[in-house]
Amino acid sequence: MNYRQDKYGNPISILGFGCMRWQRSGGGIDLPEAEREVLAAIDSGINYFDTAYIYPGSEAALGEILEKNGLRHKVYIATKLPHYLIRSAEGMEKLFQEQLSRLRTDHIDYYLMHMLSDVDTWGRMEALGIGQWLEEKKRSGQIGQVGFSYHGNSVTFCQLVDAYDWDFCQIQYNYLDEHSQAGRRGLQHAHAKGLPVVIMEPLRGGKLVSHLPDSAKAVMARHPVQYTPAQWAFRWLWDQPEVTCVLSGMNTMEMLEENLQTASTAGAGQLTPEDQAMLAQVVQAINTKVKVGCTGCGYCMPCPKSVDIPGTFAAYNHRYSESKFTGFREYVMCTAFRKNPTGAFNCVGCGKCEQHCPQGIAIRQELKNAQKELEGPLYKLIVKAIRLFRIF
Repeated sequence: MNYRQDKYGNPISILGFGCMRWQRSGGGIDLPEAEREVLAAIDSGINYFDTAYIYPGSEAALGEILEKNGLRHKVYIATKLPHYLIRSAEGMEKLFQEQLSRLRTDHIDYYLMHMLSDVDTWGRMEALGIGQWLEEKKRSGQIGQVGFSYHGNSVTFCQLVDAYDWDFCQIQYNYLDEHSQAGRRGLQHAHAKGLPVVIMEPLRGGKLVSHLPDSAKAVMARHPVQYTPAQWAFRWLWDQPEVTCVLSGMNTMEMLEENLQTASTAGAGQLTPEDQAMLAQVVQAINTKVKVGCTGCGYCMPCPKSVDIPGTFAAYNHRYSESKFTGFREYVMCTAFRKNPTGAFNCVGCGKCEQHCPQGIAIRQELKNAQKELEGPLYKLIVKAIRLFRIF
């Protein structure tokens, strides 16, 4: 196993174990199978295990496995505070103590604000006293390092990076999302600020493996260097020194073994220009069905009415290049979970964005098209429900 360092010099395995997708049996996690995979992972050098309060049964399963086998001291646990459920400092403490109990531990090594959406949302948490609470937890040793996970555009991500003295962060990033979500721009900004970056969705939820179009597979097959689609995706990430750890939701021994083999040989600067060109062709093959030629550069931002233009177009494109569900889910995460929703419905057609778009996109018209397909009754219901939840 290869390792890269966190902010304070601690070695982090470049392959992290994502504990959200364990096999399930009888309505719960298949604990014997999860235990087998966790023990094999630790034995092979994986030391970073990522879970969250809202992953059904995940924290409890991880805690039970580590306690049963006396392995807590050999790993770092990363879990997440669902800030969207918090209404007071007392609520933070109660939920945190529940997490310690589930995980059967007295401390969390890496504690993230789960799906932190924007600076305003972080400001709400600061008003509740989370800054002081986190500092007290760090002083007592109950929390080692503080970070946040993020889904959204690069502009907002960079603002969040600058909003607090974070220790690390976690983003969705892969060769298909190089210029969407936080993107390469966000990755490099966080790295420049000294933040280790943990990567989630390296395979785009399996899109870059089991759902590659035949044309993309043909591009890989013609390349003189042969790896599996998963190996190419991981190698692309580990080729970048700014990437600290890549999470994989491994739920079979076969998946674990392949990823371990890749992690043992991959490193920064290994991909050739020919390899990079091949992966660029794969992206082109995947994106043949996209609706808007947005590169996620962000020159159209900020919108005077707070529309997340790059995020809207990314979700709109994924609706066609992947599935309706994928596009809708991404749109909800990127626009509805903000303190102030950033959906296309906010657009007033001022045209300021089009003056700065290097691709010459008819942004106003494309936003109308995206709104028509993404903002159906269910989206409107979700936005309304989130607003009511915040009020109460």
